[in-house]
Formats: sequence, C-alpha cells, structure tokens
Amino acid sequence: MELGKKKQLSFSKSKSNVVQDKDSKIFNLVNVILLLVFTVVIVVPIWNIVASSFASSTALAEGNFIFWPSEISFENYNRVLKDPSIWRSLLVSVGKTVIGVLAHTLFCAIMAYALSKRDLKGRTLYSTMGIITMFFTGGMIPTYLLIKSLGLLNTFWVYIIPALLSYYDVIILMNFFRDVPVSLEESAKIDGASDWKVFTSIYAPLSKPALATIALFHGVWQWNDFMTAKLYVTDKALYPLQMKLYEIITQSQAASSQGLNAALTINTTSKGVQLATIVITTVPIIMIYPLLQRHFISGMMLGAVKE
Repeated sequence: MELGKKKQLSFSKSKSNVVQDKDSKIFNLVNVILLLVFTVVIVVPIWNIVASSFASSTALAEGNFIFWPSEISFENYNRVLKDPSIWRSLLVSVGKTVIGVLAHTLFCAIMAYALSKRDLKGRTLYSTMGIITMFFTGGMIPTYLLIKSLGLLNTFWVYIIPALLSYYDVIILMNFFRDVPVSLEESAKIDGASDWKVFTSIYAPLSKPALATIALFHGVWQWNDFMTAKLYVTDKALYPLQMKLYEIITQSQAASSQGLNAALTINTTSKGVQLATIVITTVPIIMIYPLLQRHFISGMMLGAVKE
C-alpha cells in the first residue's frame, strides 16, 4: 500500500511538473509575441519617417509605400544641410544642452548634498519650499514678466537659468546621498577635508549612476524643448533646432493656404524637409543614449530594492 501511494505521489508530482512546464512555455510564447507586436508598433512608424525623408517629392506625394520609397532622393537633406540657419540652430541646441545639463546637474547635486544632512538648520523649510514648486507654478504671464524683469528675454541664458532647479531631481540625488556611508565623510573631515572636498571627492564619484540619470533626463528635455524659445526668444539667431523645425512646419501650413495646386508642390517638398529635419534632430539623442544606458538603468533602480 505504501509503495503504491509513493508511486501515485511521484506520478502526480511529475504530472504537475509537466503542466507547469507547459504553462511556462505558453507564458513565454505569449510574452515573445507581445514583445514582437510592441516592437513592430514602435519600429514601423519610425522607419516610415526615415524612409519618407529619403523619398522624392513625387514618391512622397503618392505616399503608396511603407518600408521604402519607389524613388530615392537626397534633396531633402541637401536643402536642410545647406541652410545656414539649421547649422546655427544646431549649435544653439548643442550649446544649451551641454551647458544646461552641466549647470542643472551640478546645481541639483549641491542642493541635494546640503539637504541630505539632517543637522542642516531650516532643512524642513527648504524641503517644503522645494516640494511646493513640484505642484504649483507662477503661471505663464507672471513667469514671462519675471523673465523680462531679469533681462533674460532674447538671451542664451534664458535656456539655462530658469531650468537650473528641479526638486524632483534633487529628491533622487538626496536619497542616493543618504546611502553613502557616514564613516567615509567622517574620515575625510578628520583628515581636514572641507564640505566641498567631501562632495567632490566622495559623494560625486559614488553617485555616477544617479548623476547620469539626471543628466540624461535633463539633456533630453533641453534638446526637445521649444516652448522656451517660442515664449521668450524672438531673435532667430537664438532659435534651437526644435524651434527651427516648428518654424518649417508653420511655414508649410501657411503655404498650403495659397491654393490646391501650389499647395501640392509646396507641401510635398516641405514635408520631406520636415521629415529630414526630424531625423537630424533625433540622431544625436539616439547616439548619446547607449553611452549612458548602463548608468541610466542603475539610476532608475535607485530605491527600488531595499535590504
């Protein structure tokens, strides 16, 4: 009897294992299918934009292709790259992104380092003021009047100074700084290190994942931002790439009101220029992201796992 029960028990366990393996294979297959569908949904529109940017005006007007145009032309890119204002806008975008990322990351890191100290006088008040900025803003018109009173209208620094602080980024860095062992700071101060020396020699090197995450977030925002230029900049010499793209789109829309026949010729050409400009403005971010991906993933995991 006992032998029969053991055989029956082992048989039921093996049967249960077979069922679990089958369910696991089905689950994995469903995940693979969903991932493929999700990839196709994302990749196909992006590829269509790239392919359309290489299409001639005739092929773009017909629009009967998805993966590759019937007639290839580099005229769209020639028009974009031969436009001096594009290169000037590219320089402005690169400058405001690089300077903005460095200034924003440094400013938020310094503020987070100070707020991470529990013995800081007025720490609760500073934290409360920072949290309020996450939920409330001054509004468009008061902000415009403030920017105007500071003399930042039509200046390059309007891209940098108003974007120095993001309390959300401060919170991320502050929580990371709290995980740094206090013994390291105490040892450094015993050796005569100042707070600035402790910050630059201990906290900053140990916080590379968090700093890279903040830098990537703000860099993408700076590169894609055009509302700042639209609201506070009228000098076209200070237009970034995104504002230049916006200008191209509005010009093509204005041209379409001239008539149907004229609009067909103008729109097909301007649409190709728009698509080529979109590709050019997107490529730098795609190239930079893999360089920061490792730090970005580590930074996104901050606080996700607790021992």
